[in-house]
Amino acid sequence: RYLAEFASGEKRKGAATAAHEAYKSATDVAQTELTPTHPIRLGLALNFSVFYYEILNSPDRACHLAKQAFDDAIAELDSLSEESYRDSTLIMQLLRDNLTLWTSSDNAEGEAAGADAPKKEEGEAAKPAEQAEEPKAAEEPAPAAAS
Repeated sequence: RYLAEFASGEKRKGAATAAHEAYKSATDVAQTELTPTHPIRLGLALNFSVFYYEILNSPDRACHLAKQAFDDAIAELDSLSEESYRDSTLIMQLLRDNLTLWTSSDNAEGEAAGADAPKKEEGEAAKPAEQAEEPKAAEEPAPAAAS
């Protein structure tokens, strides 16, 4: 996905295709092997949804994927292990934040202003608030993504 973010033309197309195949393959494994609340499965869904939104310009698919991952995790909160509670709930909040951002009525205005805003990565979100990168006041927040 990251190659597709800055490449152009055929290189972008090739990188996007390769990323899409990798995401689909990883999602198949995650859905078979990991619980819906597992932080790796949630992080994958977060990244894949941002890929749909940012790279493939498919907000409907992005929202569907993020909502499905969030809803599946909510339905199985009882399977949330103590060790992964903090990571899982953080990623669930990032999924929710992206859904809110992507479905807000102000989003059309924000896309032009915030298109170049830095993406909030899972690792950044886990840092103390004073160390996390803040978007400029004039920009709309960029979708959050796990690393």
